[in-house]
Amino acid sequence: MSEHRRKPPQSAGGGRAAARRGAQASGRRAAPRRGATEPESPPPGEGRPYGGRAEARRAAQRGGGGRRRAAEAGATATGAGAVGRGRRAAANGPQKKRLIDYPRSGRSGARRWIPSWKQVAGTAIGFMGLLMGSAGIAFAMLDIPRVKGDSQVEKNVYYWADGEQMVVAGAGEYNRQIVDYDSIPPAMRNAVIAAENASFEDDPGVDPMGIARAVFNMAKGGTTQSGSTITQQYVKNAMLTQEQTISRKVRELIISVKVGAYEEKETILAGYLNTAYYGRGAYGIQAASRAYYGKDCNDLTASESAFLSATLNGPNLYDPAGGVGSAATPEKNRKRAEERWAWTLKREVETGRMKAAERSKWIADGFPTPNDPKPATNKAGQIGYLTTLADNFVTSKSTVSKAQLDRGGYEIHTTFDKKKMLQLEKAVQKVTKENLKPKERDEDKYVQFGGASIDPRTGEIVAIYGGKDATEHFTNNSDYTGVPVGSTFKPFVLAAAMSDGVRDPEGDPDQGPDQRTQVSPLSVYNGDNKVKLLNYDGSTWLDKDNKEWHQTNDGDKSYGEVTLRKAMQESINTPFIQLGVDVGTDKVKETALEAGLVEDQLAQTVPSFSLGTSSPSAIRLAGSYATFAAEGEQITPWSVKTVEKNGQPVYEHKAKKTQGLDTKVANNVTDVLKNVVEKGTGTSAQLPDGRPAAGKTGTTDGNKSAWFAGYTPQLSTAIGMFRVNDRAEKQKFLEMYGTGGRQSIHGSSFPAQIWADYMGRALKGEKVEQFPKPEPIGEKVYGDGASPTPTPTPTPTPSESESTEPPPSETPSETPSSSPSKTCGFFDPKCKEEDEPTGGADGGSDGGVDGGADGGADGGISSSPTTTPPGGGNGNNGGGGWLGGPDGDTG
Repeated sequence: MSEHRRKPPQSAGGGRAAARRGAQASGRRAAPRRGATEPESPPPGEGRPYGGRAEARRAAQRGGGGRRRAAEAGATATGAGAVGRGRRAAANGPQKKRLIDYPRSGRSGARRWIPSWKQVAGTAIGFMGLLMGSAGIAFAMLDIPRVKGDSQVEKNVYYWADGEQMVVAGAGEYNRQIVDYDSIPPAMRNAVIAAENASFEDDPGVDPMGIARAVFNMAKGGTTQSGSTITQQYVKNAMLTQEQTISRKVRELIISVKVGAYEEKETILAGYLNTAYYGRGAYGIQAASRAYYGKDCNDLTASESAFLSATLNGPNLYDPAGGVGSAATPEKNRKRAEERWAWTLKREVETGRMKAAERSKWIADGFPTPNDPKPATNKAGQIGYLTTLADNFVTSKSTVSKAQLDRGGYEIHTTFDKKKMLQLEKAVQKVTKENLKPKERDEDKYVQFGGASIDPRTGEIVAIYGGKDATEHFTNNSDYTGVPVGSTFKPFVLAAAMSDGVRDPEGDPDQGPDQRTQVSPLSVYNGDNKVKLLNYDGSTWLDKDNKEWHQTNDGDKSYGEVTLRKAMQESINTPFIQLGVDVGTDKVKETALEAGLVEDQLAQTVPSFSLGTSSPSAIRLAGSYATFAAEGEQITPWSVKTVEKNGQPVYEHKAKKTQGLDTKVANNVTDVLKNVVEKGTGTSAQLPDGRPAAGKTGTTDGNKSAWFAGYTPQLSTAIGMFRVNDRAEKQKFLEMYGTGGRQSIHGSSFPAQIWADYMGRALKGEKVEQFPKPEPIGEKVYGDGASPTPTPTPTPTPSESESTEPPPSETPSETPSSSPSKTCGFFDPKCKEEDEPTGGADGGSDGGVDGGADGGADGGISSSPTTTPPGGGNGNNGGGGWLGGPDGDTG
């Protein structure tokens, strides 16, 4: 508007020039806003808005007056546009252009915060540029690390309980042996590339698609995958640590790209195969070939190579000999290994590295079963069993993995007592030398012993006997073997009867369905041979074929009515199988677990469960008897005190005590088992110097195993004996009739002799401690048709010089004779007399012991109502029987 005041419009006489000047002046005065509805003249060089110059020309053509009106109209329109823009500027305030228009101007509400596609794209491009720039800088600055000195594996140092060094052991039989690329057979290279990284020969060291697939599968909940290439694995094994951190992974990626750019593929592949861990302490393909097949790696077949490539996926789960943990039994591992082996051969065909006809040939030949593992020669004798037991304990209780332990560098302080170890080994060797002559008698071949000794006060495993030599016999016999323990299981039945009680079939209905009466050791049961088994309510027990069951005693002997104390003393089967039914085998199982046995070493809870069809290891059996010795306090057996590496503690064990059994129950069981050693089947286990001992013999059906488990207040020990050819393709327990020149083997023979010899030496010089006096417990009940008022049969009491062998009893018929009828209720209080019945109960109290050696020894397990195979018979005994070491006790 100020422009109009300075230069008023020309007079009408100006003509066209005046109109032109007016139009130009109006254009200078105010630039129109786009979209204005009134005509205006643009500045020079810009397009004319509608109604500008054209209107002026028409006005000029019409004459002077028209030209003036046209100029005025243009000026008026220009002024109106300027006024509108001024008002909007005043409303919005001054506008400044921003580098990043966020929040976005000209938007309101949530739209201000939604970035435009240009902003999103710009941000992504900028981030990628920054990332690539950082990677480029890191790539330029980060040098390829030197390969670690992995040609020598560190050693582990093991110590005895007193701190003395036991052994310096390597990670396995062989240290790493580096071989060049040409020594690695093409079959092994092809198997690994096909199974692990099919794009190895073409990728730049990393596989983005593989990483993406792994991330995608994990994100959608699929199987966890690595996504790592062979180059990455080589970099991790040879140049970096195994720590799982983001920074280590980033370094691995960058270094892998650099290694892929500067190193030959042959060098990378050879480096990977020479540094990878294959299990059995073997690092590198040469050591692995020797450990699994006993040959140099250049002699491996394509089939063997396919299997060895599977071990790179996790040797603990693919070694057919088994690994550590319940998921790594020999059966499960072999199945996994065979599947992976077949899959690898298939992948070789798919990737063009093997002909289909060749694969068919290898599949037809079958899985290339590797050799059994062999410990290092410096683990001869018992040392190999000790270090293996300690290793298993460390890997199961601490954060140290098997692979880490095999790399070495650890100091492992054990609970093993060197002196007691030697004493236990010498006790076994003495009995073996004096009695077994495998070159003269076939029955003396394949005899095995296993044992374990535990301190009841601490739970420490102080000694074990794992076998003749860890470099010759590879299964640790102190650990799980699948050998049934026979009548050494009967104390748990008695403990259950005293703690839980027998069920009362004539109880008060108002008191609930499960009324029980705690049992005294003076309770009376029928000890005759082939007594009919009854349900707890007195009805006949029937098996799955609706047949009765008549339990046999060892030697088909009948004893008449006996107390439970007497039945334990002579190891009579019929009272205990009936007692187990009266209590409930589920309660017996609970008591065994509370004492220290483990679930996967217990058999099915059919009636014969009470007679010892279960297969606990020597370690677990000694540990559960230690619970009796400790007046009911239970401590899980353990073997490693501390683990250190580079002077820093890695693991420290802290034993936990629990009150597994009631003190009264434990002390009463001890008193009954003390009687077994003093005048029962366990007299051959008596100790010198008047030292008291409590224990139980055990023998199984078919004379296939024999045990003695016993204790003093200071030490609990279990000794087992059995026969099995550990080199046979199919493992099975063999009978021991005629072994050692004996008609049969019982727990009171060689196992008890070994036990007594060892315990006498181990406790020599220590204070003679007495067992606590038991408090009265439970009530005297009469079960299985036993009469509360039996007719006594006079039996002369033998003098000390007279033989304690009873006269032979009549041979019972196949159908048991009828039992005396009851004269009172099943748990009639009037029947609970304090005196033990005489006659059949006590006749020949010490009979059949034969000087504490063989005769009339332990009642074996006769065939059970439900057929059960050796080793517990139900498939529930962890680790798969004789070869089931990996799932046994870790100590």
